[in-house]
Amino acid sequence: MNGSADRNVALHGRAAQSALINDVRYGFLSAAINAIDGNQDPDFTHGSCSHTDLNLSPWWRVDLLKPYKIAYIKVTNRIHWSSRINGAEILIGNSLSDNGNHNPRCAVITSIPDGATQTFYCHGMTGRYVNIIIRGRTEYLQLCEVEVWTNDRE
Repeated sequence: MNGSADRNVALHGRAAQSALINDVRYGFLSAAINAIDGNQDPDFTHGSCSHTDLNLSPWWRVDLLKPYKIAYIKVTNRIHWSSRINGAEILIGNSLSDNGNHNPRCAVITSIPDGATQTFYCHGMTGRYVNIIIRGRTEYLQLCEVEVWTNDRE
């Protein structure tokens, strides 16, 4: 199908993350669900991005509510401090062991420019959970949109 998929199944998922940013000015803007709201706005202060606190191996996860064969995942990065996402792993699977952070890897995010969206092809990997983790580094994880595309029918 020319590398395109029919639907973004993340829009109906449930999102979670390792922690909310611990800042009274911004904590309410940092919820995990903001990264699956269908809005690619890369300005964190507009309230459409997720943002963890500064932790070791911060992670974000969407529960797709059932397994899907995933064609590709699109990630939109924040316009400021875009290098924080460098080296993050995208994982897909059906396990919640260690919050889903032991599932198989689809891709590693080398870098995404300020405010840009990048596509990562997962070649039909199947899973209910999609995680993004910055493993082994103390960092903030910020995501302005995560789209999970499939050709699967209901």
